[in-house]
Amino acid sequence: MTSAPVLALRGVSKRFGAVQALTDVDLEVHAGEVVALVGDNGAGKSTLVKTIAGVHPIDDGAIEWEGKQVGINRPQDAQHLGVATVYQDLALCDNLDVVGNLYLGRELRRFGTLDEVSMEKKARELLSTLSIRIPSVRIPIAGLSGGQRQVVAIARALIGDPKIVILDEPTAALGVEQTAQVLDLVERLRERGLGVILISHNMADVKAVADTVAVLRLGRNNGVFPARETTHEDIIAAITGATDNAVTRRKARTAEATK
Repeated sequence: MTSAPVLALRGVSKRFGAVQALTDVDLEVHAGEVVALVGDNGAGKSTLVKTIAGVHPIDDGAIEWEGKQVGINRPQDAQHLGVATVYQDLALCDNLDVVGNLYLGRELRRFGTLDEVSMEKKARELLSTLSIRIPSVRIPIAGLSGGQRQVVAIARALIGDPKIVILDEPTAALGVEQTAQVLDLVERLRERGLGVILISHNMADVKAVADTVAVLRLGRNNGVFPARETTHEDIIAAITGATDNAVTRRKARTAEATK
């Protein structure tokens, strides 16, 4: 990547009382790039994402947006810059239809009343441009599959025309076909020129769509790798912090057996 990153974290640190959650973390996300943020439980992934999203303001370091230092002290600051976050719980309203969920909190009005016609038209256009197949935009969210609910949540994040989209474990509870649907959508976000931060424990998903893999370990950077040129074993070694682990031992045994 030769252009300046849309989002850059420089030496970011975050404490919660006596607990040091993040220490001198660096991260860059460019337009049209999918950055997979990986690490073991407790590595600091969620904390890092919440600093970007404005939930937990940073204690030290700097956040840069399109080359300029900015302050993100609350979620509204992140939204105004162009950061959209889709959390694992999705925060969808089961009793509302697809249109109602897409425009929840951002309803379009005409002469003081809800402009249902415009919202439905724009909802159809958005889902169409993302190649999202939903039986009807007027079906209640409760009637959708897990994969359909996930893509609706991602589509809702695009209503505000963000430049960075953060996806927190978007395929964690999905089957094979639904996972493929979400990963296809991630690729379409990249094609639209958005920067995507993908948090995932699934190395197959990471290798399938990520351009860059950023590893956190114990709240610190532990490697940034080009996804397609880095082996599964190298990423696991960075996550665990050791070259001697179950994966590398199995690889060594296989190599020895083939001699």
